[in-house]
Amino acid sequence: MHIRFFRRLLFTLVMLCMSAASFAQIGVLITIAPPPLPIYEQPLCPGDGYIWTPGYWAYDYEFDDYYWVPGTWVLAPEIGFLWTPGYWGWGGDRFVFYEGYWGPHVGFYGGISYGFGYFGEGYEGGRWDHDRFFYNRSVNNVNITEIHNVYNTTVVNNTTVTRVSYNGGNGGIDRRPRPEEETAARERHIAPVAVQTQHAQAARANPQQRASVNMGKPAVAATPRPGDFKDRAVVPAKAAGAPYTPPANRSGNQPRDNGSTSRSENRPENNVPRSSTPVHPRDLPPAARPSTPNTGNPKLDQKYQQQQEKQFAKQEQERQKLQQQQEKEHQQLEKQNADAARKQQVEQQHQQQTQQLQQKHEQQQQKLQQKQQPPSRDRSKPPH
Repeated sequence: MHIRFFRRLLFTLVMLCMSAASFAQIGVLITIAPPPLPIYEQPLCPGDGYIWTPGYWAYDYEFDDYYWVPGTWVLAPEIGFLWTPGYWGWGGDRFVFYEGYWGPHVGFYGGISYGFGYFGEGYEGGRWDHDRFFYNRSVNNVNITEIHNVYNTTVVNNTTVTRVSYNGGNGGIDRRPRPEEETAARERHIAPVAVQTQHAQAARANPQQRASVNMGKPAVAATPRPGDFKDRAVVPAKAAGAPYTPPANRSGNQPRDNGSTSRSENRPENNVPRSSTPVHPRDLPPAARPSTPNTGNPKLDQKYQQQQEKQFAKQEQERQKLQQQQEKEHQQLEKQNADAARKQQVEQQHQQQTQQLQQKHEQQQQKLQQKQQPPSRDRSKPPH
């Protein structure tokens, strides 16, 4: 036991003594602001209970490029829950993306005017009345012959509408959270549901969604449902939010070589490893949605399905919580002007935390699957 402890201690000391320069060569800072929000129309709401989630620019570390995640209609995971969009914010030396979430109230989303009810503060696109969601027709595309729970309230937007897609920094939205938005951030949340994660992954896999290819005007700007990129009702962008030219040193056609040590002013190094080992929860592959149990007993299958969904939701919340915690630690380091060795130490801690979380979730899934295994046929009894 003592030998094992000293080995771990020695490994930690060696890692801390590594050259900050050599470590920096496998990472990049996102110092280029995301493109302006494209101009597009909202597709028709596919049915009752769907809530609009606006499109946004995400970042692909492998291709070192932004890509557009189309706006789409998503079923609320719980009655009474609303969507707080994610947003980009300037963190002092990099742009940081703050993940969106579901909750009883709409929180802070950077003051970004995403449109369709999200005008930088709160949500004007609809409201819950007991167990039904009512749509504001003045900002939503709703077929009133199929959806009758609607109202019409003109939204007066007193702020200047821009296509700026980030908060803070040079040219960003200058807005801070209000007390009620800070309160909303502390409420119980649900992370983006599985279909939203799969929707974002589909956008990442589509080269036409990359900013260096579409020049800020994506061919798929919005979809009627998550992942429906080939649906007839898919909406293309009318125009880019503003003229956009990708940086000369950034390519949307070829992935970056992980062994490259090239440097440039527009892409300075940071202490975020680009290895195959995940460092932050956002680097983990999206969690697979649990499959429907099939034991031959409908009641038992329903029970198992509920257990799976509960575990899945809890794991997504834990991912989001750890990601937010690590982002706060990054911001604290920047405020403290921490040196490279300290930043490297924190990144190693983050990597360990993420791996532990991943292992914990895998063990939980295996344990639940073993518990739900149907008995072998030779021992099973016919149902009563």
